[in-house]
Amino acid sequence: MMKVTPIRNEGAYNAALAEIERLMDAEADTPRGDRLDVLVTLVEAYERKHWSIDPPDPIDAIKFRMQQRGVSRRELEALLGGKNRVSEVLNRKRPLTIDMIRRLHSRLDIPAESLIKPTVRTARQRGGRRTAA
Repeated sequence: MMKVTPIRNEGAYNAALAEIERLMDAEADTPRGDRLDVLVTLVEAYERKHWSIDPPDPIDAIKFRMQQRGVSRRELEALLGGKNRVSEVLNRKRPLTIDMIRRLHSRLDIPAESLIKPTVRTARQRGGRRTAA
């Protein structure tokens, strides 16, 4: 077995992936299972550092979840506070409040990290300038 060390480059990353593949049938709480756990943790850390994916814009996340679950604007009213509020939020004219974020997170399972990210307004919405809301 190779010595377990931090993954610092693509070669070490690929070697760790190859060993993970060989250890996939390892039983938990055995030396092979423990080695698998450690290697997976190291690979996840390397991937997070080198290929992290930013969470989506909050409004895009809401619209995606609505489409995924077949949630209507009317159903969203209970979470955001009425027809006008839903329209303002989805059109990026009103920011989400902490209470809205909590409800969207708990009832629609939208990751909180997506909801707390600043909403990006288009140039058209800001009168020609693109900024975060």
